[in-house]
Amino acid sequence: MADHRRTVEVDGAQLCAELHGDPADPAVLLIHGAGHCLLNWADGFVRRLVAGGRCVVRYDARDAGASTTFPVGAPPYGLPDLVEDAATLIDALGLGAAHVLGMSQGAAVGQLLALDHPDRVATLALASGTPGIPGREQPDLPPVADRLAAYFAPAADGGGVDWSDREAVIDSIVEGERPFAAVSRPFDEDGVRRLAARVVDHARDIAAQSTNPYLLDAGSPWRHRLGAITAPTLVLHGQEDPMFPVEHGRALAAEIPGARLLALPGTGHEVFPEHTWDTVVPALLAHSATRS
Repeated sequence: MADHRRTVEVDGAQLCAELHGDPADPAVLLIHGAGHCLLNWADGFVRRLVAGGRCVVRYDARDAGASTTFPVGAPPYGLPDLVEDAATLIDALGLGAAHVLGMSQGAAVGQLLALDHPDRVATLALASGTPGIPGREQPDLPPVADRLAAYFAPAADGGGVDWSDREAVIDSIVEGERPFAAVSRPFDEDGVRRLAARVVDHARDIAAQSTNPYLLDAGSPWRHRLGAITAPTLVLHGQEDPMFPVEHGRALAAEIPGARLLALPGTGHEVFPEHTWDTVVPALLAHSATRS
């Protein structure tokens, strides 16, 4: 679906980026979460934003997809580097100030981007996020659901997956996504499996993609800084999110001046399942129209 694919040089890495739509339209920058790549932003979702008059940019972060990868278990960068990467990408692509949408770890990048590079962020949308550094700055908020404990336990060693066995890796991705989904809706195993196959085939090093993003140093705490965000902010959060229960979304919206929360029924810690698009896409288009 790549209308225009670009390779962008950042400090010590190359990032693969795709631009969709008319470059003259307001730009929406999509920042994916840990373990994901640009393909996790569904083609149909991107097409809807393009149809709404947006130029959509999705890209692979370090260790994701077709971007530069590093030795498994030893990423030589931290979360602050991902923030600088996003700022560099915005400049390199000539986006000016972009409408930034970050998911999960991408929501953390989005928060810091809006704080450290406010001139690069026209509006901010944060999906499935939490205020500040997960596990360090939320003693007042509900913890990760018990059903995710088995997922995170093997994160540092890859869980014994044979990374040379394509089908085994696809199975691992499918089973890894399952506990993050809403329990009130049937898990779309066929759809997740089709996407997983594309993700594996797109990845330069699927082992690095599946492990290194979970090992990053988050840098200095920043929850106390969120009140300084000036970009109009929309917080989107699944009502059944087992990673960051919806209270995290409410707290995030409360910390950012003027932020609005859009809670999504029947949604877990997921990248906007298709049943949410009729709600999410118009909300994003209206939100990004405020400074287009």
